[in-house]
Amino acid sequence: MSETKSVYDTYKGNTYLFGGNAPYVEEMYEKYLENPGSVPDSWREYFDALQHVPATDGSSARDVPHQPVIDAFAERAKHGGTQVVRAFGDDPDLGRKRTAVQQLIAAYRNVGQRWADLDPLKRTERPVIPELEPSFYGFSDADMETVFNVGNTFFGKDTMSLRELLNALRETYCGTIGAEYMYITDQAQKRWWQQKLESIRSKPSFDAAKKKRILERLTAAEGLERYLHTKYVGQKRFSLEGGESFIAAMDELVTDAAKHGVQELVIGMAHRGRLNVLVNTLGKLPKDLFAEFDHTAPEDLPAGDVKYHQGFSSDVATPTGPIHLALAFNPSHLEIVNPVVEGSVRARMDRRGDPRGKQVLPVLVHGDAAFAGQGVNQETLALSQTRGYTTGGTVHIVINNQIGFTTSDPRDARSTTYCTDIVKMIGAPVLHVNGDDPEAVCLAAQLALDYRMEFGHDVVVDIVCYRKLGHNEQDTPMLTQPLMYKKIAQHPGTRKLYADKLAAQGLGDTLGDDLAKAYRAAMDAGHHTVDPLATNFKAQFEGNWSKFSGQKWTDAAETAIPLTEWKRIAEKLTTLPATVSPHALVKKVYDDRAAMGRGEINVDWGMGEHMAFATLVANGYPVRISGEDCGRGTFTHRHAVIHDQNREKWDEGTYIPLQNVDKKQGSFTVIDSILSEEAVLAFEYGYASNDPSTLVIWEAQFGDFANGAQVVIDQFIASGEVKWGRLNGLTMMLPHGYEGQGPEHSSARVERFMQLAADANMQIVQPTTASQIFHVLRRQMVRPLRKPLVIFTPKSLLRNKDATSPVSEFTKGGFQTVIGDKGELKADKVKRVIACSGKVYYDLVKKRAEKGSDDVAIIRVEQLYPFPHKAFGAELKKYPHATEIVWCQDEPQNQGAWFFVQHYIHENMLPGQKLGYAGRPASASPAVGYAHLHQEQQKALLEAAFSRIKGFVLSK
Repeated sequence: MSETKSVYDTYKGNTYLFGGNAPYVEEMYEKYLENPGSVPDSWREYFDALQHVPATDGSSARDVPHQPVIDAFAERAKHGGTQVVRAFGDDPDLGRKRTAVQQLIAAYRNVGQRWADLDPLKRTERPVIPELEPSFYGFSDADMETVFNVGNTFFGKDTMSLRELLNALRETYCGTIGAEYMYITDQAQKRWWQQKLESIRSKPSFDAAKKKRILERLTAAEGLERYLHTKYVGQKRFSLEGGESFIAAMDELVTDAAKHGVQELVIGMAHRGRLNVLVNTLGKLPKDLFAEFDHTAPEDLPAGDVKYHQGFSSDVATPTGPIHLALAFNPSHLEIVNPVVEGSVRARMDRRGDPRGKQVLPVLVHGDAAFAGQGVNQETLALSQTRGYTTGGTVHIVINNQIGFTTSDPRDARSTTYCTDIVKMIGAPVLHVNGDDPEAVCLAAQLALDYRMEFGHDVVVDIVCYRKLGHNEQDTPMLTQPLMYKKIAQHPGTRKLYADKLAAQGLGDTLGDDLAKAYRAAMDAGHHTVDPLATNFKAQFEGNWSKFSGQKWTDAAETAIPLTEWKRIAEKLTTLPATVSPHALVKKVYDDRAAMGRGEINVDWGMGEHMAFATLVANGYPVRISGEDCGRGTFTHRHAVIHDQNREKWDEGTYIPLQNVDKKQGSFTVIDSILSEEAVLAFEYGYASNDPSTLVIWEAQFGDFANGAQVVIDQFIASGEVKWGRLNGLTMMLPHGYEGQGPEHSSARVERFMQLAADANMQIVQPTTASQIFHVLRRQMVRPLRKPLVIFTPKSLLRNKDATSPVSEFTKGGFQTVIGDKGELKADKVKRVIACSGKVYYDLVKKRAEKGSDDVAIIRVEQLYPFPHKAFGAELKKYPHATEIVWCQDEPQNQGAWFFVQHYIHENMLPGQKLGYAGRPASASPAVGYAHLHQEQQKALLEAAFSRIKGFVLSK
C-alpha cells in the first residue's frame, strides 16, 4: 500500500497534470488504455499503480487514485474533450473495471472489424480475438448489469450497463460495416469517426423513397449485365454481377457531392463494372453501347480502343443542381489511371481557384488484388498531401471480389490482412462493408464523402462482394475455384435479397419485379437509365480544346521576341529583392544572367530556359514544371527557387523570380516532387490533358529515370491521341549524354521514343544551344498544336560556352529542326557529310579541327521526329559532290536514333551517295561503367566518323 500511495502522492504533487497540460494528460491516458506499451515507462508505471489503489482513501468518497487524471479530463471536457469512464456503486474493484471498460471500447475500435459480417459468401470463420471478449478483462456474467458512465468516451447514452455497451460496440464495429480509423494520428479525426459511427451504431435510417431508389439502382446494375449476357453471349464486358451495390454507392456519391457544392466529379477505374458505370451513372445511351458491341459505332480514330477502356463525360441533374461527371480513359494496365485522374483534378482546381478541392472531387475505383499489388498506388497515395499534388482528398472505392484474376487464397493475393492496408501509410480511414447490404454500402459512401469534405483527406470504401462470372465472360472460374463458385452458384443475388427485404418491410411485394421490367423496357428502347441529363448545362471553367482540334502539323511559330521586350523581362527576372540573401554561387549566376540580358555576354542554357518561361508567363501562359530536383535543377543550372541563406524557418525565405515577372502574368509553379517517376509523370499527363493553356513539364533527374514510368509513356503519352482522340501538350525533359557516368546515367533511351513515334503523335527533339531550348519551349505553347514534346536535354552543354547563344538568336528566327554546318567550308569540296544529334556535335567539330578535315560537313538534326525532311534535304543539297553520308551518335549501334533515322536520311540522299554508321558497337547495356573504356569508345567513334567506313548499309 505504501508503494501505491507514494505513486498517488507523486501525482498530487505534479502540477503538470492540471490546467493547460490537460490535453497532454488525456492523450497519454488514452494511449495507455489503447496500448500500455505505447506510453513512456514513467507514465505506464503511474497508470499501472493507480489501478490497484482502493476507490477511497478514508477521508474522501471521491475516486482518489484517478482524481488527478479525472480532474484534468473534466477541465478538458468543458471544452468538448473526453471524460473518463466512471462507475456507480462502492465495489472496491471498480478502479480496475473502469480501466477495463475503456480498454474494451478501445479494442472494438481497433480490431472490431475483424469480427464484422463482411463476406456475402460467408466462406471464412470468425477469427479468435481474445481482446474482444469481456472475460479477457476479468469481467464475468455477474458484471453484465453493472452500469458505467461512458459519457463522451462512447457516443450514445451517458450511462450504460456492460451488456448494453457490449451490444452497442458489436453493432457499431462488428455489423455489416467494419471501420478502421484508429491509426489516424489526428485526434479530431478519430473522434469524428467515433461520433459518426457510434451515435447511429453504424446503421442507416433511410426512408421508403431512399430505399426504393437503392433498389432501382441495384436493378439497373443487374439488369444491364443480364441484358448484355443474353444479347452478346461470350463477348468480353468484365461483368459487375456480384458487386451491384457499387452502382448504388456511385449514385450516393454523385447526389451527395452535389449537396456539398461539388461541381465536377472525376472517376478513374479499370474494366470491372466500367460499362455499368458508363450507362447507369454517367448516362451513356444503351443504344450507343450496343453499337460498340455490334461493331457499328463510328470509327474516326487511327487506332481506337476496346469499349471497356473508353472514357465519357456528361452533366447529370441532381436534386440540388447539375454536376459534371467525367470518366477517364483507361488502358488495361490496372491502377495506372489513378495519378492521371489526380492530375486532371488538380488542373480543374487550379483553373477554378479552388485550392482545397471543394468544387472538384476525384473518385478512384480499384480491384482488390490490384490495389494491394500495384506499386503506382503507393506512389499516388504518397502524393496526396503534398503541396504540388494534393487534390483535397480522394474517395477510393474497392470492388472487392475476394479474388485476383484466378487467385482466391489471400496467401497468394497479398501479404496483408486487407487489400486496403496500403492506405495506412497516409492514415486514410477504411470502411469495409458487406456488398449484400446495399444500405450499409450507401451509408459508407455518405460517411466517406462527408469525411473527405470535412478534412480534405483520402478515405476508402471497401465493398466486399464477389464475382459471379469469370475474370471475363470467356473464362471458366470453376476450373480453378470450385469451392468459391459453388457458393456463388447458390447465391440469389444482392438485388433479390434486397427486394425481398423491402417486401417484408411492406414496401411492395412486386416492387422488385416491376423495376426489373421497367429497366428491361428501357434497354430495349435504348433510353437513358439515369436521371435526366442536364442538357442545357455548361460547366464553368471548362478547358477549351476547340482551337487545337484538327490542326495540321507545322513547324512555323512566331517564337522570337523584340529586343526591348527581351531586355525588360530579363531585368525583371534578374533583379532580386534586397531582402533576399542568396548563396554566393547563386548570386553569381544571377549577376551573369543580368549581363546576358543586357547582351554583354552570350546567353547560357539556364538563362535561355528561364527567358522562355518568363516570356510565356508574361504573355499569360501558366507554366508548371515538376520533378525530383526541379527548383535547383539536378545539375544546378536552373535556380528557379532562391533560398535565403539567413532564413530561420523551413517555410520561409524563398524567392521565385519567375513569379515576379509582370503584374498580370500567368502563374509559374515549380515543384520538387517526391522520389517517384510513374505516378508523378502520370499526374502531369493528367494535368496537361485537362489544361491546354498551361505549359506542363515533367523533368527527370536523369533521363534514364523515365524507365520507371514507361507504362505512362507507352499507354498514355504515345498512344492517347490515336486510341481515344485525347490531345495532350505535356513536355518531358530528359537529361541525356554520354560523359562517362556509367550505364544508368548516360542514356534517356532515345530509341524507345523513336520506336513509339508514328502518326505524328509526338515531337522528339535534342536541342544543342540556349536559343534552341528557348524557341522550342515557346513553340510548344505559341503554336496552335498540342502534342507531347520529348526533349533530350544536355548535361555538360549546360555550361559549355560553345552551346551559348547571342541575344540576336532570341530576338529573331525560331526553332531550327536542322542546323547546317557553321564552319567556313567550300561546299563543292565537301566529300563527306556527318549527320548527328546532340552533344556529339561539339566533339565532332573539335575532332575536325584537330584533323584539319575541310572536306567534311557536319549537320545537326535537332528534331528527330517528325523527321524534318525538307530542312534536312536542303542541307544535303548544299554538297552535291559528297559521296558519303555518315550518321554519328554517342549511343551503341542498337540504341539511339540510328535504326530509325537511317531510312529518313536515305529518302533525302542524292544519287551516288552512300550511308554509313559511326558510333559505339551494339551493346546490351546503354553504356560502359569503366572510365577508360568510355574514353576508348569515344575516341574510336570520332575516328570512325572521319575514316573511310566499310560496309555502307544503304546507297542511292
